[in-house]
Parts: sequence; C-alpha cells; structure tokens
Amino acid sequence: MAFGNVAAERAAIEMTYEGLCTVTEFVKTKDPDTKANKQQATPVLLNQPCALSQASLPAAGASDTANEINYDAKLFISPDVTIQPGSLITVTQDGMTFKGKHAGEPFRYPTHQEIMLKRVDRA
Repeated sequence: MAFGNVAAERAAIEMTYEGLCTVTEFVKTKDPDTKANKQQATPVLLNQPCALSQASLPAAGASDTANEINYDAKLFISPDVTIQPGSLITVTQDGMTFKGKHAGEPFRYPTHQEIMLKRVDRA
C-alpha cells in the first residue's frame, strides 16, 4: 500500500476497529408538567465501530471511602461521525466495557478521528 491513498489507508485503519461504542449527549428538554428546562442524556450513536487505546493508566487511588479509577484513553473512530465535546462514550472492546466521561474535542484526519476520553469511576 502506498502512502497518499486515503481510501486504502482508511480501510486499513478501520480493519483495526475491534470495539463498538455508544455516544450519549445531553440535550435540553422541557418537562411537559413543570415546564422547566433540563438536560436529558440521549444516545446519538449506537454500536459504532471504533478502537480504544490507553493513553495513561495510573494505579487506582485509595481513599477512606473508596478506591478511585482515573485515567485517560483515546478513541479512534470514523471521520464521518460527529461527536460533541463533553459527550459520554461507552466502548465495548476485548471483553471489557469502558465508560468514558468528558470527551475532548475531536481531532480529525482524512482517515479517522481521535478523541481523548477520561474515565472516572470507583473500584
């Protein structure tokens, strides 16, 4: 494969996508009873092929009440989808489920896009 062939490079990258992700955004809605505006979590992409890579993986931090899991990961996904910064992204890959919070701003290439994710959870 020669470099400079975007279609071939994209196909090669997408062959490495072993995960599926669901992207959830917060959408402003109006409660029909109270008429109050609120943010509601709404899935906008389901089972989208992707790949997840570890960006940093420190040890779990211990506290008096619970152990905290806090690390960064990088999502690789098609450049054809739009993911808003701040979205919640859940990835199932290699027998694990990663629940990412605070999606960063996508960095787009002709062949793919990369999105930094933060995982914050309790062990």
